[in-house]
Amino acid sequence: MKAVTSGQIQQLDKQAIEGLGIDSLFLMENAGRGVSQFVEEILNKKNNDKVVVICGKGNNGGDGFVVARHLLNRGKSVSVFLLGKKTDIKKDAEANLKKLKALNCEVAEIADEKSQKYFYDILPNSDILVDAIFGVGLKGQIKGIASDIISAMNKSNKPIVSIDVPSGLDSTTGEICGFCVKSTLTVSFTLAKRGFFLKNGPEYIGELSVIDIGIPKELVAKISHESS
Repeated sequence: MKAVTSGQIQQLDKQAIEGLGIDSLFLMENAGRGVSQFVEEILNKKNNDKVVVICGKGNNGGDGFVVARHLLNRGKSVSVFLLGKKTDIKKDAEANLKKLKALNCEVAEIADEKSQKYFYDILPNSDILVDAIFGVGLKGQIKGIASDIISAMNKSNKPIVSIDVPSGLDSTTGEICGFCVKSTLTVSFTLAKRGFFLKNGPEYIGELSVIDIGIPKELVAKISHESS
């Protein structure tokens, strides 16, 4: 399986969006819809319907908002949490947050001990967790509230579906950035990431599925060749 660094996949996205004029919202929609199909399949196998989506403030969180919207439209019970403030959400993620709120879906901020407790109260009653906290652009070590939430997710004994990369895994080196979501399934976009197969990667990604989100095949083929 071809695998790329975080820098290579970010460059690929940039070439598609800026070079070819592919709408970034189109890519985010395809990504979130694709992940939602995996989540729904897992739920339906056990006749479950309670989903908790934990989102960060960047594009990975934006993908999570899309996942939540599609699952709501399919009749699932969805709780959405945001690590941070809604006012910090920008660009494509903000656009999808607005679409989700238009469905009267509550997005609960986790910003202090009180809001953390609300998350901990909801967690035991969930059937599956969707990890949409950090993506390939993660820099630095995870600490504070984010580390607490990730630890709680890992201790919950719930299936966890990670969007693109388990939050806290360096997608290039396979190293753990302080804390990392231990995924049941990682649904990655366009190409596998090199860190999935190095160091801690194999232990944390769980099952791996790589899906097409609409980046032109000629760009993907070029970067696949460069990564080999």
